[in-house]
Amino acid sequence: MTFAVLPHLQQLFAGLKSSAEQFSLRHVSETSQYYSVRKNVAEPPQLNADQGAMLTVQLGGVQAYAATADLSLAGLQAALEQAENLARQLARHRLIDLSQQPMSSAHGEFISPNLATPLPPASHWLELLMAESRRVPKHDRLVNWQVGLTFKRVEQIYLTSAGGQIFQAQQFINGDMAVTAYDGHDSQTRSLGGSHLAQQGGAEIIARMGLKGAALRLADEALELVAAPNTPVGPRDLVLLPDQMVLQIHESIGHPLEMDRILGDERNYAGTSFVKAEDFGHLQYGSELLNVTFDPSVPEEIASYGHDDDGTVAEKAYLIQNGKLLRPLGGTLSALRSGLPAVANSRACNWNRAPIDRMANINIEPGDKSLAQMISTMERGILMSNNRSWSIDDARNKFQFGCEWAQLIENGELGKVVKNPNYRGISSSFWRSLKAVGNASTRQVMGTPNCGKGEPNQVIRVGHASPTCVFGGVDVFGGAL
Repeated sequence: MTFAVLPHLQQLFAGLKSSAEQFSLRHVSETSQYYSVRKNVAEPPQLNADQGAMLTVQLGGVQAYAATADLSLAGLQAALEQAENLARQLARHRLIDLSQQPMSSAHGEFISPNLATPLPPASHWLELLMAESRRVPKHDRLVNWQVGLTFKRVEQIYLTSAGGQIFQAQQFINGDMAVTAYDGHDSQTRSLGGSHLAQQGGAEIIARMGLKGAALRLADEALELVAAPNTPVGPRDLVLLPDQMVLQIHESIGHPLEMDRILGDERNYAGTSFVKAEDFGHLQYGSELLNVTFDPSVPEEIASYGHDDDGTVAEKAYLIQNGKLLRPLGGTLSALRSGLPAVANSRACNWNRAPIDRMANINIEPGDKSLAQMISTMERGILMSNNRSWSIDDARNKFQFGCEWAQLIENGELGKVVKNPNYRGISSSFWRSLKAVGNASTRQVMGTPNCGKGEPNQVIRVGHASPTCVFGGVDVFGGAL
């Protein structure tokens, strides 16, 4: 039963004693399973379960945290007192006064689509994966292939001394499949969405991701890549399919707009941002075709939720509209520090981490062009799909990305396949070269289940929905022979 622990947890919370002005408890229970088949051999399943609680206090104008896996009254009380002691030590060093910043009193519930429908047993998924693995044809150049599924269920209960009660139960599924061909000199891999086939919901996700029946296509494309010529060098119009747009959005929009980076908090580890606080409301980040939203309301996207981990209600907001930069990815604390508007993106990866500014669902709103229309107007271009390598500087500005698959476009026609496609640019000008945005028919809902940031590190789920996009005059080049 979802939230089966709730009555007991509420009773424990009511029994806690605190000298803090305000305090909260965030309980997280997480289970996960990973199934994989490599070259028609099932690998050992990975099964994990974890739960614990984070206690947060507001005392002397500061917030402090302590986490525990001891969910008895004594264990929770000890963690609460540890947080209070830490707050007292920090009070004389505080940089900002939080005494007038109330904890959330919100009530709410969020449940993933189809969560009440039980998933089939492990044997079902292993049979599905084995059947797909066996569809890879026997060929002396096909040297490796693998297919896998990950299931994760997370239940979170947030209680505050201000009367807040927020319950969220989510289920995430991501799939992966890759086939590698080798001709004695060169190897090429073709995968299904890379690590970006991730959505929230039930077993219906498996059909949407196209895992079943993909093996033969991936094998054929891996063989085609091995025999293909290298990508030519020189500026071209660039068509990026959604499975590559995921990374482009993530690295050169999502991370640069996280307010804690802009304020310098992440400088020593995850880096800073080329964006400055004074740019909001003024900087022309992209062409007028660029519309980017923070949108936690797309049911199947993996970073959809009702409230963030500070209890702020999650609502859609434009970050960039008609190319102009409007607001950052900053939670309530960053909003207080910067004076800029907040979004509900104060998020933690688990019970033993404190919330920080994290991108969530960062989406590009669809335009009005079909893929065929975009290609038909292009004299000299290239289409790229599915990221395989990336490099970007610590300010998230200069970048170089590589893809698995590319096809040249000449005089409005999609032509021959080329391998080792790469492109490079500068975030602050790349988005201003946006020439066309695909319509809803080109849009895909994808995600990144393993985005890392923070000290100590936090690996979290991030959603990205994007149509196909076209960029003009991009520096394109091939890898070494």
